[in-house]
Amino acid sequence: MEEKTVIPEATNFIEQIINEDIAAGKLRPEQVQTRFPPEPNGYLHVGHAKSMFVNFGTALKYGGKCNLFFDDTNPSKEKTEFVDAIRADIHWLGYEWARECYASDFFDTIYEFAERLILEGKAFVCDLSAEEIKNTRGTLTEPGIESPYRGRTPEENLKLFREMKAGKYADGEKCLRAKIDMASPNVNMRDPVIYRILHATHHRTGDKWCIYPMYDYAHPICDYLQGVTHSLCTLEFEDHRPLYDWVGISLGFDPKPRQIEFARLNITNTVMSKRYLKKLVEEGKVHGWDDPRMPTLSGLRNRGIPAAAVRDFCARIGIAKAQSECEYSYFEACVREYLNAHAERAMGIVDPLPLTITNYEGEEELDFDKNPTDEGAGTRRVKFGKHLLIERSDFSLDPPPKYFRLKKDGVVRLKNAYIVRCDGWNTDDAGNVTEVLCSYIPESRSGSDTSGIKAKGVIQWVNAEACVPAEVRQYESLLRDADFPGQDFSERMNENSERIFAGAAEPYLAEAAEGTPFQLLRTGYYKTCTEGEKLVLSEIVSLKDNFNKK
Repeated sequence: MEEKTVIPEATNFIEQIINEDIAAGKLRPEQVQTRFPPEPNGYLHVGHAKSMFVNFGTALKYGGKCNLFFDDTNPSKEKTEFVDAIRADIHWLGYEWARECYASDFFDTIYEFAERLILEGKAFVCDLSAEEIKNTRGTLTEPGIESPYRGRTPEENLKLFREMKAGKYADGEKCLRAKIDMASPNVNMRDPVIYRILHATHHRTGDKWCIYPMYDYAHPICDYLQGVTHSLCTLEFEDHRPLYDWVGISLGFDPKPRQIEFARLNITNTVMSKRYLKKLVEEGKVHGWDDPRMPTLSGLRNRGIPAAAVRDFCARIGIAKAQSECEYSYFEACVREYLNAHAERAMGIVDPLPLTITNYEGEEELDFDKNPTDEGAGTRRVKFGKHLLIERSDFSLDPPPKYFRLKKDGVVRLKNAYIVRCDGWNTDDAGNVTEVLCSYIPESRSGSDTSGIKAKGVIQWVNAEACVPAEVRQYESLLRDADFPGQDFSERMNENSERIFAGAAEPYLAEAAEGTPFQLLRTGYYKTCTEGEKLVLSEIVSLKDNFNKK
C-alpha cells in the first residue's frame, strides 16, 4: 500500500497555498524549496529578519531546502564586504542554507535565454534612452507608446544584442526590452527593459560582462535554475508577478516556480531604507553599520539583542498579506521577555553618589540571586561595606510626592542588604550633594529582618572600595516621532540617541565573558564589553518603554 503523504498543518496563507499544491500532487512536502535573495549592496536590517524567518522557516517546516541566493546583477553597488556581512547575519540569526549561489553563476544561461526570446520575436533592442522609455510608458489610465525600434527583425536584434555584449556601445546607448503589451493595465508589462549596458567591474566576474540582466528578468530564471518551488517575496513585488510568470511561460519552465507575496516588516521610528542607512554612516551620524542604534542585524548583534528574541518577534507578528506597522515597543518587549528569563542580575550605578554608613565597620558577603525567575540559577556572594555608591537620583533633598527612595530622615532598603536611615549629607561650594551619611539597622538584614521597620523603597548599590569603574552607554531611537505625515528622516534625528556616563559596577561584571547580558537592577539590560582596560556596559534594552516619555 502506498504511504499517504502527511501535510503539515498550515498556520498562514503561504502554507495554505503550499498545502494546496501538495494536495494537488504538484510536489511532496520535502520538495518544497525557497530562497533568501539579498542583494549584496549593503547590510541587512531587521526587516530582512522577517524575510529570513519566512523563507528559511517555511522550508524547515516542510523538510525542504532554502538557498542563500545573492542577487548580484548591479555591479556598481555590490561588494564582497556585503556578501561576508550577509553570511554572518544569517548564521547569527540561527539559519543554515542548503546551497549558496549567485545570479552571476547563471549569467551565461540568462544571456542564452535572452537570445532565445529575441529569435522568437519576444524581445527587441531599443535605442531610446532611459528617460525616453519612462516618458513613453504611459500612465495607469493611458496606454504607453510603442518604441520606434519595436519592429526590428529578430536577426537585426540578435546582431545588435551581440554587439552590446561585445562592448560596442556606451552605457545607456541601447537596451534589450521584452516585447509584451504597451497597452497592458499593468505598467510593468509595457515592454520592460530586461538587459542594460553597464561598463562596471563585477565583484565576481570582473570585466567579463558589460551588459547585465534586470532583476525582474533574472529573478524567475534564477529561481527555476535553482529548483525553487515557491518564490516568497515582499508585497512590493505583487505587481511584478505577471512579468515573473511571463518569463517562465515564455521560456517554457516546467515546473514553473510560483511567486507568493507577503507584507514586509515596518517598525515605527525605525529607518529600514538602505539609502538612508548608508547616508547615516557616510555623514557620521552613527559609528558605522554595526552601531548599536542601527536597525541592521549587525547593529542588533552589537547591541546585544539575542537572536532568539528576534526570531520570536518575527513569529509573533506573523505572516500577513496586508501592510501594517509594528510598534518598536513590541520588539523591545520580546527582547525584555527573553532577557528576563535568561540574563543574570547584577548591580551597577550609572551616576554614582557616595554613601557612607557611619555606624558600620568591617566587611561581609551577602547572598545575591543570579536570576529570581530561574529556580536553578542559584546565588552568588556580593561584598558589603561601610562605603557604598548609589544612584544620584535615589537621593533627594526636595523629594516629590510618593518618593520612596532616600531623603532627609527617611529610610530605604539596600538591595539584599540592610535598611539605612539618612542622617545627613555633605555638599560642595555650589550646594551639590557630594556624600550621603546614613546609619544602618543591624537587625534589618535581608532574609533575617527582625527590625519591624517597613521601608517602602529598595535601591541598588555597589561597594565603593571593591567596585570597578564602568562606562555606561544608553540608547534611544535614532528618530523622533514625526511632526507631520511624510516628514523626512533627516528632520527627525534624535540628537540624544546615545548618552555616555561614568558609572561603577560590581567586579563580577568585569570578570564576565565579553558580550554577556545582565539585568542591572532598576536600570535595564546591558551587555559587558571591554575597550582596552575599560569596562563598558552597553544598554541592550531599558526595563520599560520610555521613548518619547520625557
